[in-house]
Amino acid sequence: MVATDDGYVVINDGADDEARRRIFFLDQRCDVVRTVSFPSRPRDTEDLAIGRDGTVWVADIGDNDRSRPTVGVWRLTPGAKQPVLHRMTYPDRPHDAEALLLDASGRPLIVTKGGSGTVFLYAPATALRPDATTPLTALGQVTVPSTTTSNPFSFLGRGVITGAASAPEGRRVVLRSYADAFEYDVPDGDVVRALTTGTPRITPLPDEPQGESITYSPDGRSLLTVSESAGQPAGTRSTILRYPATASAATAAPSTESVDPVSPTAVRPAAGEIGGGAGRTWPLAVGAGTLLILLGLAGVLWWRHTARR
Repeated sequence: MVATDDGYVVINDGADDEARRRIFFLDQRCDVVRTVSFPSRPRDTEDLAIGRDGTVWVADIGDNDRSRPTVGVWRLTPGAKQPVLHRMTYPDRPHDAEALLLDASGRPLIVTKGGSGTVFLYAPATALRPDATTPLTALGQVTVPSTTTSNPFSFLGRGVITGAASAPEGRRVVLRSYADAFEYDVPDGDVVRALTTGTPRITPLPDEPQGESITYSPDGRSLLTVSESAGQPAGTRSTILRYPATASAATAAPSTESVDPVSPTAVRPAAGEIGGGAGRTWPLAVGAGTLLILLGLAGVLWWRHTARR
């Protein structure tokens, strides 16, 4: 999900229904006003970013089994009828990834999902071409602070990155896990240096059902999140949650405690059945997460998550 001045741009994560494999443009009430089809079937779309020129970038970078020989980004330029696929390959090994950022030049940056709080950054080594596979180059690693924020996957959910976004003014970026948002200052436009050397400010996102999306509000004052719908009760209404964004660097290392976190505010329900028929809803969970006590149980639930789709 990406918030725009007049609404939202959203994608489904790994939708099996062909009608849902679209780029959806929503108004401020989350009604679908336009859809754009992919010219071929995406593998596993996970994140979105919008460039300063209005180009929509769709990150087809999910790889639960870590077996894809290539990943891709779909590039939809303003006025285009369909996005163009750009294939890329990692320099080392396949990675599962769910987060996409754009640097100051508009180059896409892939943030791997990780698992222990350390993730890796990759970007195209050369200009992207639709008729060629572009090699990726490693740009460094990011280690996010550990926290105690409650989430459905316990400590496992705190160590993975499931989404990313850039602030409208370009001087902040945010990474999210299943439990927290980590905001970094980008004073000079160097996103990679900000992520690899900066100290983030932490906004707890407690007990979101399966939080895999984050965006800034158009004014940059809020972080907006929404959860994936996999495994949630049919008929559960989609809800976008709002958290205050942090606007300036902290003077000391942020606390890793999640005591008395800011309570999210539901700003509006997300669209109904995106790309589907009337009278149905695009389900998301809204219940509180369950703290996993036994490591074995946590592993089972994690396996179920990564084995979905």
